[in-house]
Amino acid sequence: MIKVASIQMVSSANPAENFQTAERLLAEVAQSGAKIAVLPEYFCLLGQTDRQKLSIQEPYGAGPMQEMLANFAKTYQIYLVAGTLPISSEDPERVWNSTLVFNPKGEVIARYNKIHLFSFSKGTESYNESLTLQKGLETQVFEVQEQGQIWTFGLSICYDIRFPELYRAMGKVDCHLIPAAFTYTTGSAHWEVLLRARAIENQCYVLASAQGGLHDNGRQTWGHSMLISPWGEISSQLENGEGFILGELNRQELDDVRANLPALTHRSL
Repeated sequence: MIKVASIQMVSSANPAENFQTAERLLAEVAQSGAKIAVLPEYFCLLGQTDRQKLSIQEPYGAGPMQEMLANFAKTYQIYLVAGTLPISSEDPERVWNSTLVFNPKGEVIARYNKIHLFSFSKGTESYNESLTLQKGLETQVFEVQEQGQIWTFGLSICYDIRFPELYRAMGKVDCHLIPAAFTYTTGSAHWEVLLRARAIENQCYVLASAQGGLHDNGRQTWGHSMLISPWGEISSQLENGEGFILGELNRQELDDVRANLPALTHRSL
């Protein structure tokens, strides 16, 4: 088994404040015995405008935000899946929305750039991530060894969960880790059913870490961070507000689901 944690935040337009909140919650998570902790998408900043993220961007591998996250992972001896950070791209008008994974030594062992960029418009509510984000191109999987067992994790971000072919492309993994900032409108309609579908069809755990509340920029996010079993059942959930959930990934449960209903071996396309 391996103990995991999903952290839920209501991030503000103040990065320093957000990092203080993240560290406080990570300290509590580590004290609870979790080996892997996931922060939500945009944990570092939900700005007054989408372009505000350009002002805090960092080149990959350098910068105070990445240094702080490396120190968090070392201090609390966890694998830290650091939500998303604005990482500089070759386009001065756009950044990568990147998930970086730090090991307990503070080293980056995986990086995923969000592939699917969110766009939504209904009434006065409108979003278009492609105006400030660069589209990612490659999937990302990484491994963690704990108590003699190797666990395989897939990385995706928020809007990605609407695209099942992305998860098929990652192959057979034990758990998908999904930082997110789903809107209240789309989250109330689709969040749970999409997450459970990804767990059921891939016969794996899904651990989703969300933004969850009313932000100081007026945006309202859906929350409902959750851990879902390979059978599609919600094991743990935090509906709204700041906090975290804990859970365990069980190798026997994973193997049993795949043996009892060997759907992954029945694929023909």
